[in-house]
Amino acid sequence: MEGHMNHSNDLHKINKEFHYMPITSLSSGNGFNLANDLYYETIQIVNICLYGNPNLSNEWVLIDTGMPKSFDKIIEIAEKRFGKSHKLKAIILTHGHFDHVGAVIDLIQKYKIPVFAHEEELQYLTGKNNYPEPDGTVEGGLLAKLSPLFPNEGINLAEFIHVLPSDGSVPEMPEWQWIHTPGHTPGHISLFREEDQLLIAGDAFINVKQDSIYSVLTQKKEINGPPRYLTTNWEEAYQSVKKLHAINPKKAITGHGYPLLEDEIYEKLDFLVKNFHSIAKPDYGRFV
Repeated sequence: MEGHMNHSNDLHKINKEFHYMPITSLSSGNGFNLANDLYYETIQIVNICLYGNPNLSNEWVLIDTGMPKSFDKIIEIAEKRFGKSHKLKAIILTHGHFDHVGAVIDLIQKYKIPVFAHEEELQYLTGKNNYPEPDGTVEGGLLAKLSPLFPNEGINLAEFIHVLPSDGSVPEMPEWQWIHTPGHTPGHISLFREEDQLLIAGDAFINVKQDSIYSVLTQKKEINGPPRYLTTNWEEAYQSVKKLHAINPKKAITGHGYPLLEDEIYEKLDFLVKNFHSIAKPDYGRFV
């Protein structure tokens, strides 16, 4: 990538620092094994996923990197799961919003590992463009009104950022495939494993009302579309939810909220698809 080389030792210098944000939830620090080789944990208000079976290897892959200043917590989780000599092999980003790339630069600086994202997301991960400013005018709760305070700057990951393979495979994650699920962002992806019908949805849909401070604090379970104040294309968001519903996942972890498990996921996703325009899409806002 022209103009992005020779920055491996100074990524902090070419990026604006995202400061710690004092917002959290009652589920912060809670984690759950969705499979022998997939563990999720909530850091503040965002879920990260660690792929790798600690009974077989100390190698692992990180899916999304949480809120700003999450590095120490991620390493603590990795050491607890894979041991002090753990080996981080790669990072997969569902998208590049600040709450999903919070520790990515620190992790790159420490481990010099590749980061993979969709081609259409690279504009925000190579320093070319910023995301649209969060929409504080959108219909929703107090968190939506406060959203203009959230960072919208893109970041520059220089030579460490790579485009996901065009065949749908996921580097370092055999048997998984990535699915383009735009709407929340142009290059948003979700990850799916056919064998056990396990879905990492990112923010294509979520299991909490993310514009409500009360719901975010308590993590009250409530199937929803992507966070309203950062979603720029609602028709694409709707089509993405339909696409994920059609693959019939049996378990799903979303970017925000508790997992959706077998006893509830089909009914809730079906409900979301049928009622998307009334419960997910806002009635007003800049991107409606």
